[in-house]
Amino acid sequence: MPANIEIKARAQDFDGIKARAEKLSDTPVEVIPQVDVFFNVPQGRLKLRLLAPDRGQLIYYTRPDREGPKRSDYHISYTSDPESLKRVLELAYGLRGVVKKTRYLYLVGQTRVHLDDVQGLGQFMELEVVLREGQGDAEGQEIAEGLMISLGVERSDLLEGAYMDLLEKSSQV
Repeated sequence: MPANIEIKARAQDFDGIKARAEKLSDTPVEVIPQVDVFFNVPQGRLKLRLLAPDRGQLIYYTRPDREGPKRSDYHISYTSDPESLKRVLELAYGLRGVVKKTRYLYLVGQTRVHLDDVQGLGQFMELEVVLREGQGDAEGQEIAEGLMISLGVERSDLLEGAYMDLLEKSSQV
């Protein structure tokens, strides 16, 4: 199963992190509007990422809910009919919720740097160090922590869980 090491944090200085990410990035920024539809599943998380009427990704992943670097194991399946797939999954599992965001994607070596403006939540930074064959979690964590420092992200800003979890918590207040 493919895996990455992830860090998610509140972006207290979104523009500053963005400027630093642009300097570090191997490629120009890619701006991606995303709608993630989450479904109720007994373990892990299952979401359908709607990218266009004829393009989507079904993503299943597991990772611990804790702050700081954590391993995420995932599978991705691509679809050319995301609305039909959404309906089938909604009937089978029930809809958990929807996360809408604008993602600014930067590539720094083997790391995907996401700056996310999440509707109803605010602005965040997420690192995904895509582990290479034979590469251990510790090496991925070291890369993530070094990049977090380079981007000026404070440990006190680190979060656990997914945006869906944060949205659910904010609606309970």
